[in-house]
Amino acid sequence: MLTRREGIQAAALTALSYSRVLGANDRIPFALIGCGERGLYVAGIFQKTTQVDVRAVCDVFGDRTDKAVAQAAGAQPFTDHRRLLEMKGLEAVLIATPDHWHKAIAIDALNAGKDVYVEKPLTRLREEGPEIVRAARVNNRVCQVGMQQRSGDVYLEARERYVRSGLLGKISHVDCVWHGGANQALPTEPAQKPANLDWVRFLGALKYRDWNPAQYLDFRAFLDFGGGKLTDFGAHWLDVVHMFMASDAMPNDAPLSAVAAGGVYYDFHDGRTAPDTISALFEYPGGFTVSFISLAVDNGPEYHVEFLGSNGRLYINRNRYEFRAVEKGAEPVIQRFPGDITGQHVRNFLDCCRSRKLPNADVYIGHRAAQAALLANQSYLEKRRIRFDPQREEVLPFSA
Repeated sequence: MLTRREGIQAAALTALSYSRVLGANDRIPFALIGCGERGLYVAGIFQKTTQVDVRAVCDVFGDRTDKAVAQAAGAQPFTDHRRLLEMKGLEAVLIATPDHWHKAIAIDALNAGKDVYVEKPLTRLREEGPEIVRAARVNNRVCQVGMQQRSGDVYLEARERYVRSGLLGKISHVDCVWHGGANQALPTEPAQKPANLDWVRFLGALKYRDWNPAQYLDFRAFLDFGGGKLTDFGAHWLDVVHMFMASDAMPNDAPLSAVAAGGVYYDFHDGRTAPDTISALFEYPGGFTVSFISLAVDNGPEYHVEFLGSNGRLYINRNRYEFRAVEKGAEPVIQRFPGDITGQHVRNFLDCCRSRKLPNADVYIGHRAAQAALLANQSYLEKRRIRFDPQREEVLPFSA
């Protein structure tokens, strides 16, 4: 458990604490751990900056390491991240594995003296977050979580212009919506495991079970491996709420309570355990509520966060924001931001590897976002309202 002071206080991330002082033109020796679609995509963004030298790649599936080596010619392939971390000269790693591996690999990398960019959600279990935060602080490492909204110009501008300025007035509720992503059945027929896929290593610390192609192809549909839509998509949007609603007096980065309902409502018959439909409601100490809803099919409004204030509504997603004042006849203000904001987030991480400053989505921020989503998952599984102490990071005794 982290105290509030431990969580917020920045470690002395000075250039002197680094293994070497990086010059402005130095390429950072870099490695990719987890060579699936997302890992290769983000690694490609790192490469486009021309600020990294990809020395190594790691995955339990040989076909994926082959693709990663093809993308980063000369990189050494590994199946075990521990062997990769023994390489001389590595300075930073990108972790894009399934959620159940995040804690072990992140802590191993931080203890090995590497700066870490880890995809969200930071954790699969709520108790894992403080351990990763401590590893980053004790080792004086930069640890960025892949919640790219923290670096996106569209979010930064909207927050300053409408929330911090007070133009929205009193915000009493925030709606978070992210539909789609679970509208296809997973394979259920027995399939031959590829000879160059290490299924036992893929399972890691999880209880052994026989090869299951569905669990490998879409781990997010199974609660042993991840947190379903609440941690995959919900952690992103809850972090936007934390980012916008924070103040010096009230950090608003953890809820007082969470309640969720949903289930596997579509007739997939594929054994999934994560709900394909989920609705969650959170109460925050700053005097507002937050809802998150996700459906299996993308037949609702596009993904977004909408802040409801006494003076208007602020709608925002990764490419635009819209402000609508309460006055009748007022024209909406719309600003568009084309492009993928992941590049801005990657550049922030690389800048911090040189400056030793805390990154925009520091590990503690990632911990609090995952924590909020996981409280809602606990509510879903236990079929009750969860009360939470944000300071002590403890679930409180049941209360009607």
